[in-house]
Amino acid sequence: MTITTTGRARPVDVDVLIVGAGISGIGAACHLTSRRPGTSFAVLEGRDEIGGTWSLFRYPGIRSDSDMPTFGFGFKPWTYPESIARGHVIMDYLRQAVREHGLIEHIRLGHGVTRAEFSSSTGRWTVTARRSGGPEETRFTARFLFLGTGYYDYEAGYTPEFAGVEDFEGRVVHPQHWPQDLDHTGRRVIVIGSGATAVTLVPAMAGTAGHVTMLQRSPGYLISAPAKDAIANTLHKALGHRRAHRIVRRMNIVRNRGTYTLCRRAPKLMRSLLIAGVRRQLPGHFDVDTHFTPRYNPWDQRLCMVSDGDLFKAISAGRASVVTDRIDRFTRTGILLESGQELSADIVVTATGLAMSPFGKVRLHVDGHVVNPPDTTAYKAMMLSGVPNFVFALGYTNLSWTLKVDLVCEYFCRLLDHMDSHGYSAVEPVLDDPDMERVPYMDLGAGYVRRGIAAFPRAGTRGPWTAGMDYGKDVGRLREGPVEDGALRFTAGEPAPAASRSEGAR
Repeated sequence: MTITTTGRARPVDVDVLIVGAGISGIGAACHLTSRRPGTSFAVLEGRDEIGGTWSLFRYPGIRSDSDMPTFGFGFKPWTYPESIARGHVIMDYLRQAVREHGLIEHIRLGHGVTRAEFSSSTGRWTVTARRSGGPEETRFTARFLFLGTGYYDYEAGYTPEFAGVEDFEGRVVHPQHWPQDLDHTGRRVIVIGSGATAVTLVPAMAGTAGHVTMLQRSPGYLISAPAKDAIANTLHKALGHRRAHRIVRRMNIVRNRGTYTLCRRAPKLMRSLLIAGVRRQLPGHFDVDTHFTPRYNPWDQRLCMVSDGDLFKAISAGRASVVTDRIDRFTRTGILLESGQELSADIVVTATGLAMSPFGKVRLHVDGHVVNPPDTTAYKAMMLSGVPNFVFALGYTNLSWTLKVDLVCEYFCRLLDHMDSHGYSAVEPVLDDPDMERVPYMDLGAGYVRRGIAAFPRAGTRGPWTAGMDYGKDVGRLREGPVEDGALRFTAGEPAPAASRSEGAR
């Protein structure tokens, strides 16, 4: 699914150019095909496979950290029995969406976008993509640019500098680049970290490893959830997939929003309930106060989901253990802790987090001027001040990612309809309130956010410039509210004629 034009050839022109063929980009393409069947578009993906996160990560046990009826698309029912799904099942779901919406001919794999330039004189973006495996470049032009690139760096995860790591005679791996030849059978494994990746890896590896130790600097909040939702599966059998999907999705949204709201409004109560839930699943002698009692309030960082309590089962069975301490240095045979304890290991997994990167490292320019993301302000958490004909999709941190993506895509299609019906060629958010305070786009205490959020656009504190992770508010302003408001500037006139078109772009 590639094209043969090079940087010296005539560009391929489409109405909408989507960057990224993960869940956000595929979602945007599906919305366009169903809501605006006459719109031409192409999807550029830098890797040689669709799926984004779900094709990149290959570590043992990789699964969703949200329930799939809400993490899946609103327009495509989740019909699998597992509500907490493994990565390969999610990939199957995404491939189905691509086939069902006829997206195969629109997707260009192995096209890593490096630069995008908007010209006000033509009203179009010129996008440069580098072909995988070499220096060859391809150029596209488009009326609108939609970035579904997520917010983390696909090239490298985050690993702190550990003293003495070069002395370790075993193997050190990061989950983002899991070696397929790694055999942990019978081996002593240390997983450094306490987030969603570590919580998934430990029980997945404990089944065949000699022993797995989760080494954490400080504990996080964990909540168990059944891998299979009995109520959802019963409704699917009784009502059929489409009717059941609407009901289950609504129920799960209400439940998840309710949990988040309680955590924020009654943190002491929810802290007690969450820790008590962990305590019930572990042996009576286990030191929950040390290993599963966080120092922060619930939802200052994400809650980590434990599928079927598998982590607690592995600990109870003696196949896994938890150590809460700080690392002094690596040694020849393991890790020396600040307490003086040394942990022996054959394999160390650094599940130490992600590295954030805004807009997939695509360099944006408008009329020859470089767009520096931190200098911009996000409009409705999906467009940027001073950047015309541009939309991005970043999902929720406190709910399923795709709930936000669906709302962004719905609004985007409404925006295109509005522009077409009024004869507008361009739209640009304009911030006319210089006294408004600008704040970080995400308000989350997670380490990866603290490390990387400064490189992202800012949010405002009032009007359409706020970026709070509030599904109810976003439904009002993205799905139900008017398209026009005082912050949007529309340019009248017909879009510039297409420079050229390929069969795959139509």
